[in-house]
Amino acid sequence: MIHFIRLLTSLLVVFTFSFNALAAQISQQQIAQFKNLPKSQQQALAQSMGVDLNSVMGQISGSNQQAQLSSTPVTPRATTENNIRNQDEDSFFEDDNALFKPLERFGMDVFSNAPSTFTPTMDIAIPNHYVLGVGDQLSIQVYGKENAEYVLPITREGNILIPDVGPIKIVGLSFSEMKKFLTEKIQQRIIGVNVVVSLAELRSMRIFVLGDAYKPGPYTLSSLSSVTHAIFAAGGVSDIGSLRNIEVKRAGKIVQTVDLYDLLIKGDSSSDILLQSGDVVFIPTQSKSVSILGEVRRPAIYELKKGDNFNQVIAMAGGLLPSAYPQSTMIERYNNQNLRSIINVDLTDSAARTQELKSGDYIRVLKSSGMYEQSITVIGAVTRPGKYQWQQGIKIADLLPSLDSHILPSADLSYGLIVRQKDDARNIEVLQFNLARALNLSVENSVDNLMLLPSDKILIFSNVTKSVDEKISLDELAFTKEQLFAKERQQAKTSYDEKSFWKKYGGSSSQRSSATAEDEEAERLANQSLVEITNTVDRTVDIREMALFSRPRLLAPVLRKLRQQGASGQPIQLVEVDGQVKFPGIYPLAQNAKISDLLAAAGGVKESAYLTRAEVTRNTLTAEGATKVSLDVDLDLALKEDKNFDIALQSKDRLNVHKIPAWSENHVVELRGEFVFPGKYTIRRGETLADLVTKAGGLTQYAHPDGSVFTRKKLKELEKQNLIKLAGDLRIEMASKSLTDQGTSTSYDDAQKLLSDITELEPVGRLVINLPRLMNSNSDEVLLEGGDILFVPTKKNSINVIGQVQVGSSHLYNSAMTAEDYIAQSGGIKKRADEERIYVISASGSIKMIEQSNWFAGTADTSLKPGDTIVVPLDSEYMSDLTLWSTATQIIYNAAVAVAAINGI
Repeated sequence: MIHFIRLLTSLLVVFTFSFNALAAQISQQQIAQFKNLPKSQQQALAQSMGVDLNSVMGQISGSNQQAQLSSTPVTPRATTENNIRNQDEDSFFEDDNALFKPLERFGMDVFSNAPSTFTPTMDIAIPNHYVLGVGDQLSIQVYGKENAEYVLPITREGNILIPDVGPIKIVGLSFSEMKKFLTEKIQQRIIGVNVVVSLAELRSMRIFVLGDAYKPGPYTLSSLSSVTHAIFAAGGVSDIGSLRNIEVKRAGKIVQTVDLYDLLIKGDSSSDILLQSGDVVFIPTQSKSVSILGEVRRPAIYELKKGDNFNQVIAMAGGLLPSAYPQSTMIERYNNQNLRSIINVDLTDSAARTQELKSGDYIRVLKSSGMYEQSITVIGAVTRPGKYQWQQGIKIADLLPSLDSHILPSADLSYGLIVRQKDDARNIEVLQFNLARALNLSVENSVDNLMLLPSDKILIFSNVTKSVDEKISLDELAFTKEQLFAKERQQAKTSYDEKSFWKKYGGSSSQRSSATAEDEEAERLANQSLVEITNTVDRTVDIREMALFSRPRLLAPVLRKLRQQGASGQPIQLVEVDGQVKFPGIYPLAQNAKISDLLAAAGGVKESAYLTRAEVTRNTLTAEGATKVSLDVDLDLALKEDKNFDIALQSKDRLNVHKIPAWSENHVVELRGEFVFPGKYTIRRGETLADLVTKAGGLTQYAHPDGSVFTRKKLKELEKQNLIKLAGDLRIEMASKSLTDQGTSTSYDDAQKLLSDITELEPVGRLVINLPRLMNSNSDEVLLEGGDILFVPTKKNSINVIGQVQVGSSHLYNSAMTAEDYIAQSGGIKKRADEERIYVISASGSIKMIEQSNWFAGTADTSLKPGDTIVVPLDSEYMSDLTLWSTATQIIYNAAVAVAAINGI
């Protein structure tokens, strides 16, 4: 007895703490002995161990069932790459990749993650129709006059042995019949008790899953397992197995046919019967299948039954999408010659939908046209752009009734276009209107409030060209300090995202789509002259700097279409305006357009426009050929709609608006440094540098005129272009040397550093002048231009030494010292220095070579003056493979000296 108690104690410990590891040490006989103990003893033993009896009993029950259901492990079905969608993939390309995904069999994804083993849950309710069999265990609780609880198995003879009652045969009874039958029998034998009967454990059964299963073979399952449980236990259906004709055979006869499509599509599990021991689930090979893709909700490969037609297949595919075009559905089918043939089917025809399909049919439901019917499109600087319904008699003011609520503040109210399709060939014509007058409801029947037709496109333009100008307005400042800070952060993030986008997708033309390249061609077209358009000369325009609704952006596709329409007998409907207008460029030739309309399209004339006389250049065709004629136009009268001067425009007319003679803008020149009155000055045309210095009161007594730095905006732009060209040439030369010379003497790191210095170098635009001579001579004059800057530093008493010296440094000027002395004070020259090409950059910016006689003789160098810079260049012997090296380094040294002089002011 003591040994038995020890075994039971160890049994509790095992089940409570480490069942998985030690379960093999406890035999089924010991477990049965524990279960046959009276309830009170089980409870007392569990309490003494500090465990919950119900938990222990649950583990015992589960262990028995798990031991019995030792089904063959099934490896999860391998999932193809097509079944896995990378969630981190850039969705920018997701739609394109979906076009090339192969179709998959419908329903196979259910088995893609089948479990390695299949054990049905044991805590489900037992159905009343469940038929009891050998191996089931009953839980019988008797209470009332007597109290007892039993867990009893059904013996091989089909009986249950109840203490004090005897054997009772229950095999073959349903669960509900058994409960009623046992209750009556026990109450007949034991007077004054109530009886509760339940199923403690289910028996296991052995069935077969055969045919085209993923892992066919015998399986041991719970007696509550159904057909789908068996299929899942076998890993599902193989690639060629049928999902719609699964047979359940019992004693050699087919007792049920299961169509998994009923379960997968309709949720109907009525055919999913419970299996019995010895049943065979047979999965035959699928006999007929079709593929359907395109505008259906669930494109896939579907298995068909005999007699299935379009109606059934479309229903299986979830129906047609709203974007489908069923009138022209295509079927690829193998004909009698084993060749593919195309059949067009109208699925709107009920008779066509009842056609029976053939195995291997490939059904493609096409997409309907993206064109809109009876619609109007509003594009540009409006609050709600997009498609609108067309109605008979609708006008511009009906779509855009209010300037405040429908038009953006940045909109140009003087110019709008209607792009209209004029024929079945989809050629377009352009109508022009004044937006402000069109929306002026006080003017009845305004000629600008045009009647609209279906498919019209209304273009509303911005009154600026550059995106930066679009953001500058008083409304942008109507925020608190915190709101402005948050807004600037958001704008910075947007700018960063935009730069990242262009860096990723706009790097090279080969990386861009054809549509993007076509759009950029149109953007360039909007900024070309008529001569360039007709001669197809390309000129690059950076579209990233343009305002979103600027004229170049919105007009680009219109200009492209009008250019395509140009043909013999059909002149290209484009005109050009240049000169003193706000937005010079190419514009569509609108219907009945006149000079005043073209000026409105160009944003109006500038303040500097000469209205008395303008010139229209026109092409005329004669018998001898094409000639050009010039027409003089009085713009003042043309803007007043004088019929004699506001003439009608023709194809390829070019209007040139002249500038008022002797007109000049306020050109500003800045004086910095040692002037009596430094600052910014507005100059007159023809004014010289000496005149301006005199106007500023001259120089102070501390000025160093020999070190003056004079910069000019035009020279800065030219210098920038030269730097870009030099960097490109240097890059090409480096690449050439790397391909041809294996033992190049130039260090790649040195060359890369030089290239980096060149690309990062900020151009100065310095013009070398001799300011003292300019001030004292009438012959040497420098005519000033807007943007010029003159820097006059404070007197310097130092000499700078840079380049191939040990330590680049500055030294106090000593008239008795030579260049050799200053170099010696900088530690001497390096090994790679070129002693024969040492030169001096004077404070004025001029360059002069050191006289060799003075260098070797050690005599004083009288050419050195305070503020000069001695440059010791690199010996060309070390850079023989890069001819541009000396040029690049000299530019860098010169720029560094000029910048140092400017920063020292």
